[in-house]
Amino acid sequence: MKYNIALVKGDGIGPEIVEGAVAVLEKVGQKYGHEFNFTEYLAGGCAYDKYGKPLPEETVEGCKNSDSVLLGAVGGPKWDNVPSELRPEKALLGLRAALGLYTNLRPAKIYPALMGACTLRPDIVEKGFDLVIVRELTGGIYFGERGRREGRYGEEAFDTEAYSVMEIERIARVAFETARKRRKNLISIDKANVLETSRLWRQTIDRLAADYPDVEVSHMYVDNAAMQLVREPSRFDVAVTSNMFGDILSDEASQITGSIGLLPSASLGDSKCGMYEPIHGSAPDIAGTGKANPMATILSAAMMLRYSFDLSEEADCIENAVNAVLEEGFRTADIVGNSGAQPLSCKEMTAKIIERL
Repeated sequence: MKYNIALVKGDGIGPEIVEGAVAVLEKVGQKYGHEFNFTEYLAGGCAYDKYGKPLPEETVEGCKNSDSVLLGAVGGPKWDNVPSELRPEKALLGLRAALGLYTNLRPAKIYPALMGACTLRPDIVEKGFDLVIVRELTGGIYFGERGRREGRYGEEAFDTEAYSVMEIERIARVAFETARKRRKNLISIDKANVLETSRLWRQTIDRLAADYPDVEVSHMYVDNAAMQLVREPSRFDVAVTSNMFGDILSDEASQITGSIGLLPSASLGDSKCGMYEPIHGSAPDIAGTGKANPMATILSAAMMLRYSFDLSEEADCIENAVNAVLEEGFRTADIVGNSGAQPLSCKEMTAKIIERL
């Protein structure tokens, strides 16, 4: 099979880590008889430097005409004083909108080899955890009406949260289907004791649950969910929630794994064309030094194979190779910790993973 992949390397360590993922995909293609064709496009600070805007039309069209998008990272202090509408991060919002991506899948798991790096108590960590947060990406308070006005106490600001039944239904179905492929447990996270949008959210989830009798469904208030993520993360399989709650909880979940350098993400819509990227930033302070950890981007490529191309065996191959290098004690600088291991460079770690594919 042939697949056309748009590469948006971005800024900072973005080019290095994307190159690592490309090398892994090329090896997988050789092993399983697939042809991956890669086309590079600019977005973020590098695009602003060249074109005066973070998201050129050429990039939008190129990504829309590709089978999927692999992104590195965008932004950095170099562009801190750029007008807000031209900041590198605007490229991400523009691509999500152009590709119709309304779902963000954020896995978080503890690797046995890295349990010592987890900040939770040992008795919690030893139970292990492997969860996915399904975040609604294009609605809610981030996209609602906002502004400033004169209020009871003078100047005030407001932001509006609104969700339609359609928006809730489509993200819920993604969550139910994701749970079906895992341990068949879904927790819907809301604030239904206070917010009307959450009450509609909960009613919609309950109605759709009848279509998925094999999935166990429960509800949890967002404040309790934030507590349970650090108290008993093993109880979570798949969690679905709104844009703002998902933004906060997915960042919390990433921190309890021991290293954000290992965490991938996927942004999906109705088509098979998704956007895959590591959750970490562009780390301009280590760009070009070889210290970048490519594993989150490599695992994002594995998610691409699984969710956009339906190549589960190939995705498993990559994930197993990453786990193997960790079990064998290989580390990049960000996850050395107290292991005493000699840190590998980005290219060296990529080579170790390729050897185990």
